[in-house]
Amino acid sequence: MKTITHFTGLQSRAEQLSTLPRIDFASRRANRAMSTTALLHLLRRGAPGFFELAEVVGRWVWIQFEQQPNVELRRQLAQLGFHRNATRQAWQHPCGLLADSDLRLQFQPRVRQEVAGPGMGTSSETSSGKAPPPLEQPQ
Repeated sequence: MKTITHFTGLQSRAEQLSTLPRIDFASRRANRAMSTTALLHLLRRGAPGFFELAEVVGRWVWIQFEQQPNVELRRQLAQLGFHRNATRQAWQHPCGLLADSDLRLQFQPRVRQEVAGPGMGTSSETSSGKAPPPLEQPQ
């Protein structure tokens, strides 16, 4: 049986992704570590359209649109360090609140201790000379 294919002009997912502009993740991480004031100054200078929409909520900055912004605007928001919160229907910027909090690093020694069991010579025991305190059990 002969298969007939018709060219529809649509691109495959890989072709679509190759045409999207790239995000510089190093500068995105640096932008996410900015304070609220520094971010607002950056928005005022570099993206006045975003500055007009920006709303400060605690130490976070939120930007809401009535309709979904186009791909280029979403890329610019991501580059500035914003991320989408689907529940609140807003783009949020943590303003440095999450820059240094990697929970895996915070809890990793305790998890290793529980998995290995007492006296198994985990790295936390050998580096400090004693095991970390056990986790509290919920009541």
